[in-house]
Amino acid sequence: MTLPAGRSHAWAVSVKGVVFDAVGRVLLLRNERQEWELPGGRLEFAETPEQCVVREIAEETGWKAEAGPLLDVWVYEPIPRARVLIVTYGCHVVDTDTPPRLSHEHKEIALFGSDQVTGLKMPDGYKQSVRAWYERR
Repeated sequence: MTLPAGRSHAWAVSVKGVVFDAVGRVLLLRNERQEWELPGGRLEFAETPEQCVVREIAEETGWKAEAGPLLDVWVYEPIPRARVLIVTYGCHVVDTDTPPRLSHEHKEIALFGSDQVTGLKMPDGYKQSVRAWYERR
C-alpha cells in the first residue's frame, strides 16, 4: 500500500478515563468543538496507557486517580480523515473530597448523573464507556 506524501501508518492514540465522584456522577470536560468528553489525552512514548490516563486526569482535573479495567477501544474521526484510536479505562478517584478544577485545555468541567449522559453532545463511544463503567461498579 502506498500512502500519500506526508502520511504515515502511525495512529494517534488517546487514553481516556471514566471517573465518578463519591455520589456516582461522571466527570466530563467540554472541548473546543463544544462536545463533552472524558478526561485523558495523547499516549506519550515512554508510558503505559494506565500511566497516561492517571497523568492526564491529574493534569486536566486536579484529581488523583488510579487506572482500573480497560473498558473499550474504538476509532474516532473528529474531522474527515483524522482518525484517533481511543482507549478507555474505568478509573477510581483517590480523593473525591477535592472538587475537580478546570484546566486551560477545556472550556468547561461538570459532573453528570447517569441519566443525563445520553442527552449530551458527546461521541457515542464515550457514552458507551460511561455505561460500561456504571454497569461494572
